[in-house]
Amino acid sequence: MSGLLGALSVVGKLLAAAILGGVVGLERESLNRPAGFRTHILVCMGSALIMMVSIDLFKIYHGQTAVDPGRIAAQVVSGIGFLGAGTIMHEGATVRGLTTAASLWVIAGIGLAVGAGLFLPAAATAALVLLTLVFLARLEAGLLGRHQFHTLQLIIADRPGQLGRIGVLLGDRGVNIKNISMRPSAQSGYLDMEMSVRLPSSLNHNALVQELLAVDGVYGLSQEA
Repeated sequence: MSGLLGALSVVGKLLAAAILGGVVGLERESLNRPAGFRTHILVCMGSALIMMVSIDLFKIYHGQTAVDPGRIAAQVVSGIGFLGAGTIMHEGATVRGLTTAASLWVIAGIGLAVGAGLFLPAAATAALVLLTLVFLARLEAGLLGRHQFHTLQLIIADRPGQLGRIGVLLGDRGVNIKNISMRPSAQSGYLDMEMSVRLPSSLNHNALVQELLAVDGVYGLSQEA
């Protein structure tokens, strides 16, 4: 009977880790981030499993050898850095990548807490993570005036120095670039580039669009307010 209860406890912890990781992962997935639903579930479950293994090893070898249950679990914190670095590299050095990396790091901590049987701290942390990612993001948008940012989508030539030409023009006009992402265009030899920019109040928006279109190597531009 004790064996059955132990098995149910293990499965329950893994399920709890999957649920908490999935809830946070869904938010990331909805924003099309590189680490989304499945990644967060796997990280949280893996962390929970590692913590359970650490605790069981401590119980098995307690009194026979020096076993610290925190040492194996501690490697999760450093190991998760590789995944976090991957999301930043995928996005470029942007806030979006950093936020996803941070969410993975916290999810690993939540998984460790679940594995240790600390369900209340794990659930509370998951709730606060969601609050930060969803509601505080909206608050940030209101306080910082994110509506002042514009999304520019350009089709540019795939050649060295092209991004630099555009960056120099925007810098000269006092435009604040928040995000840049690029991917190969459907047509060979071109790139689709998306930029999130904030324009100074003194800059005429339409004039900037015309200047960008006049840059050598820029072949199309669309925009969203």
